[in-house]
Amino acid sequence: MRSHLLNDATAESYRRSVTEGVERVANKLATTRRPFSGVTPAELAPVIDAVDLDRPLGDSSAALDELESVYLRDAVYFHHPRYLGHLNCPVVIPAVLGEAVLSAVNSSLDTWDQSAGGTLIERKLIDWTTGRVGFGPAADGVFTSGGTQSNLQAMLLAREEAKTDDLSRLRVFSSECSHFSVQKSATLLGLGADAVISIPVDRDKRMQSVVLAAELEACRAEGLTPMAIVATAGTTDFGSIDPLPEVAALADEYGAWMHVDAAYGCGLLASLTRRHLLDGIERADSVTVDYHKSFFQPVSSSALLVRDGATLRHATYHADYLNPRRTIAEQIPNQVDKSLQTTRRFDALKLWMTLRVMGADGVGELFDEVCDLAREGFALLAADPRYDVVVEPQLSTLVYRYIPEAVTSPAEIDRANLYARKALFASGEAVVAGTKVDGRQYLKFTLLNPETTAADIAAVLDLIAGHAEQYLGETLVHA
Repeated sequence: MRSHLLNDATAESYRRSVTEGVERVANKLATTRRPFSGVTPAELAPVIDAVDLDRPLGDSSAALDELESVYLRDAVYFHHPRYLGHLNCPVVIPAVLGEAVLSAVNSSLDTWDQSAGGTLIERKLIDWTTGRVGFGPAADGVFTSGGTQSNLQAMLLAREEAKTDDLSRLRVFSSECSHFSVQKSATLLGLGADAVISIPVDRDKRMQSVVLAAELEACRAEGLTPMAIVATAGTTDFGSIDPLPEVAALADEYGAWMHVDAAYGCGLLASLTRRHLLDGIERADSVTVDYHKSFFQPVSSSALLVRDGATLRHATYHADYLNPRRTIAEQIPNQVDKSLQTTRRFDALKLWMTLRVMGADGVGELFDEVCDLAREGFALLAADPRYDVVVEPQLSTLVYRYIPEAVTSPAEIDRANLYARKALFASGEAVVAGTKVDGRQYLKFTLLNPETTAADIAAVLDLIAGHAEQYLGETLVHA
């Protein structure tokens, strides 16, 4: 079994195995004509259940053959121009190269004596990103598994900076369109179910700062503590950006920690034309960025950034076997001192390779392309009598609803839109997402692929309308 260990004696076997795997994936990418096969759980589950994990196949070629039927054939392919579903991006080749390197070397980014140069590369990228945000020299941060972890750590820092033993009196303010991880974080941190105050949004789906001011004042009047205000720079459903300067002013006035969830909107940090949409983010205490959304990185690649690096001490614990206190005086850079995780992948290498090959402008150009495409898509939807589109996009998301020509009940329209989405997914021709707006069922395009065109959007809209009309026709016949 030692022949399967990656080392100096097996380097050639490693090269052959990985090359064969890359060739198979490359062939799959080159020949895939639909974003999804349309397979159902009932169809695929027996295939995977039939695999006996206690009877190995013996070599990687056989395992790759099997992988075709249990995974590659039915994977959802984000690189396809008609994948318009969730916040999943096609990935850039330099980042995939970085993924191959980091997986083989297998550095763990918790301590210097496990990562060395990896530690310094991650720190350099944190400094680069905080510079793009507009933070000063005291800023710091750490890579995380994703936006949910970043938001959790931000709320942990905010809780500790609130300096109170009575957690029941702490309140967090976020818009009704903010990510669910804000509520999850409050629960995990012991703040209570009523700790998060939901602030309504305006017609553009941005937090209403006037209502926020009133809620903060009411909080103060009740003797409660405004622990944090979470502004979103790119809501999951609408791509909307809260009024960051106004939120920052209120955070200063009421002594609240300001966190900006820019998991989606962080691509604007590299944008050549839209960076101004993030004006005010430099006044935040912490920022979430997901490079695996709008920087076109493989999952996972995310970070939490803080304006004052000293606040990261709230996540610091020392273990004699790992990061003893003496290492602080010795100025040994241990990243575990900043992180909620211990063992941690060298995900920063993917972004490093991307910037060293493409440059930030190259990434920003790709993100600008999908934002431009969203504006084209909005124009198509606004001009199409079959559809109601909710809001003009700030980033690259479109939320819309099929409306039949003949008058029917809102509930029936809900069911038609749900059916159309499911039928489209089952066909494998395209993938779109869904959400609710004011209690009604809507569909969603999340545009993160520069290869997608306005013609793709128009074609998918025709497919959706066809499925919805089929549903309504069949319903009418049965009625």
